[in-house]
Amino acid sequence: MNVLLVKMSSLGDIVHTLPAVQDAVGHGARFDWVVEENYHTVPALAAGVDNVLPVALRRWRRAPLAHAADMRRFHHRLRKRRYDLVLDAQGLVKSAAVARWANAGDRAGLDAVCARERLATLGYRRRVRVPRREHAIVRSRRLFAAALGYPPPASAPRFGLAIPARPGDDLVLAHGASWGSKLWPERFWTQLARRAAEAGLRPLLPWLGRERERARRIAAAVPEAVVCPPTNVAQALDLVARARAVVGVDSGLGHFAAAIGRPTVMVLGPTDPNLTGCHGAFARNVAAGMACAPCLSRRCRYRDSNHPSAPACLADVAPQRVWSALADLMAGERAGATSF
Repeated sequence: MNVLLVKMSSLGDIVHTLPAVQDAVGHGARFDWVVEENYHTVPALAAGVDNVLPVALRRWRRAPLAHAADMRRFHHRLRKRRYDLVLDAQGLVKSAAVARWANAGDRAGLDAVCARERLATLGYRRRVRVPRREHAIVRSRRLFAAALGYPPPASAPRFGLAIPARPGDDLVLAHGASWGSKLWPERFWTQLARRAAEAGLRPLLPWLGRERERARRIAAAVPEAVVCPPTNVAQALDLVARARAVVGVDSGLGHFAAAIGRPTVMVLGPTDPNLTGCHGAFARNVAAGMACAPCLSRRCRYRDSNHPSAPACLADVAPQRVWSALADLMAGERAGATSF
């Protein structure tokens, strides 16, 4: 079966979709994948994905008249091939609109209860309901199974990203996040970088935009730390692929690192590890223990004299706890264990 998959963003969501793709490939499906242009690298690495179709909706929306020709070319490319099924795994109006552009015999997606935007469901012929309180990976696997007609899988997720390990001494500190409430305190990153350097690892600090100043301050306090040069998404993913290990907050780089088998510790506060935590053979989620976490909010509203700065929940996740988890994972990887 030839399937057009519409899952355009974000990076973490794309990674969470990969096990569903591998399930479907095992049942005879082949995929073309529509994805935002910045994230095309990940689908291109996945087994069973024949063509990656980069789309630039974010860029096009800013200046639609200037990009009208690009939009027409993309629309023509979607119409050029007929698909047995178009599967919208995103559940947004914009993803449903892209799904409608395709030349397909069938269209499927989440139903109105499960889709992030109810209006999106008007674009599907078949609508699938999946449990809302399950991990994003499980939800995607259930959606694909129902849409393609095979039993929901009970096996451990496989990501299908064949990227060989490259032994080295770099520890990527993925300190940036799109939500302010996801940010681990800067002083904790400094303490972790110092501990890593003492253990013989070289802390690497990638950054986007205003994150560079935080990276510079951490590196100024830890001489062994290195502020990375400006990178795009593909270069950042290559940095992770070449790393010995990764520590990050709930962001795409951490999810990618876990998926390719790097020892990865993800620090979570406002987001729920049971819904969006990282998965992998050598991955561990370290979650805040405060009663208000996870709040699923972009802004921390908790204030008291013991937590004067936001986000309060992440201020309770001590660097030693994160380092201990990482040391266990690296030791397990060296021993060949996968039971963490």
